Amino acid sequence: MSPRTFLGRLLAGVVALALPTAPFARVQQKKPKTIRVETSLVLVEATVKDRAGLAVDGLTQADFEITDDGLPQTISHFSRDQLPLAVALVVDLSTSIYPYLDQLRYSLQSSLLTLKAEDEVALFTFTYDVKKRIGLTHNKSAVANQFDVLPIGGSTNINDALYLAAHFLREEAPAARRVIILVSDNVASQEGKFAPKEVENEIIKSDAVLYSLKIPGENTLGEQKYIEMAGPSLVNVSKIVPHTGGEIFEVQKEGSLSAAFAALILRLKARYTLGFMPDYSAGNGRFHSLEVRLASGRCKGCSVRTKRGYFAAPAPSASQ
Repeated sequence: MSPRTFLGRLLAGVVALALPTAPFARVQQKKPKTIRVETSLVLVEATVKDRAGLAVDGLTQADFEITDDGLPQTISHFSRDQLPLAVALVVDLSTSIYPYLDQLRYSLQSSLLTLKAEDEVALFTFTYDVKKRIGLTHNKSAVANQFDVLPIGGSTNINDALYLAAHFLREEAPAARRVIILVSDNVASQEGKFAPKEVENEIIKSDAVLYSLKIPGENTLGEQKYIEMAGPSLVNVSKIVPHTGGEIFEVQKEGSLSAAFAALILRLKARYTLGFMPDYSAGNGRFHSLEVRLASGRCKGCSVRTKRGYFAAPAPSASQ
């Protein structure tokens, strides 16, 4: 199976053998019986860190073990930064981003260009509503150039921004490693159309890894009071990120937005991609819990960061 076509359909035709042909011989042909089998390769992105928190290089397929709902799985695909990326860059254009706009433009120019040529990037922006500025493109400079004309100001509707970006990746990039990069202070100040649980489920269904590029932000007294009242209906980014296997990169800790963005891109390149063929004999379409761990005795003191699970694909079907 090609790495790019991990989700495919196998069409096998079983046709009755015809009698040997002869001049004027009448050959009866039976209607072909077609068996359609749908199989899904579940891909799992994993980051391995040592005790110092540094990404670990040089691991092999034999170093990993995967369980699906507690059942051991056979790893049938293993790679590192080989499959193409589909990145949805989701940028907060509320007032908090303004001091970092020039840095962000520079960071995009420098960091996105380090991605592989076959990697694609889409740009979403949001304040009180969400706009898709540019669809998936190989032209990373075109994405960066969008920031020359973007307006700043408004509330922060993180709920809808993450949901729509995840849904977009699920529909438009089924054969890529899907990543959402949220650039925001991570403080939602507006309820969206989608509840926090809906947002998290959509990200998991899209099989996307959520990364947060967290900028410092300040909220007015009125915004703070609203956030306190609306708390349960607003997305908590710090809780969703680890469920997808992603990480939060804080600009203040990294020293600058450019440094944080560069570190994030390096993390994308350091991730291992594991794949297995699940058994859907029970509970088709439901949520499956995943655990990825290092084999006994491998990389002592290391930890693995990955998504907590996935929603199973439809069951294989056969039709005549």
